[in-house]
Amino acid sequence: MHSFWLMAPLCRAFGVVGAFVALATGFLTFVSVIMRALWSTPISGDVEMTQMGIAFAISMCLPYCQLQKANIIVDFFTQKSSDGTRRVLDAIGSLMLVLLYVLLAWRTSVGAVSVREAGETTMIIGLPMWWAYACLAPGLALAAWVALVQIFQGSTVSEAEVSA
Repeated sequence: MHSFWLMAPLCRAFGVVGAFVALATGFLTFVSVIMRALWSTPISGDVEMTQMGIAFAISMCLPYCQLQKANIIVDFFTQKSSDGTRRVLDAIGSLMLVLLYVLLAWRTSVGAVSVREAGETTMIIGLPMWWAYACLAPGLALAAWVALVQIFQGSTVSEAEVSA
């Protein structure tokens, strides 16, 4: 459908950014461990940056995961159900995900404003904490949009449209 042509590239772009941040965070951790082992001087604030980086990377990859319908599904009880029943259950699952993603996007946004007003920073390197909260909201909001579109499109979306 029309929403997917815009959504798929956006989800891919978010996923690429998330993957890049995850790789950079892994490299930061690797360098810090080497520095700690060889010179007893790890990168200052490495744990803070790792926590923020991985949280951001996960939130940026969620929309692509949702687009691909790659969430974990326990289908033990539904594998013998009809296609129609599975579509209804998938729609209910997507609705629950929409509600969850919207709730998380809303609360991380509210949290970002609250933490910014409080002037909270990380303990070691003094990064503003609101950055971490604010960076989570776009990925969560996009994942909510994807799940919402999936509810209405259901099984009418072909694999070619999702993969395009």
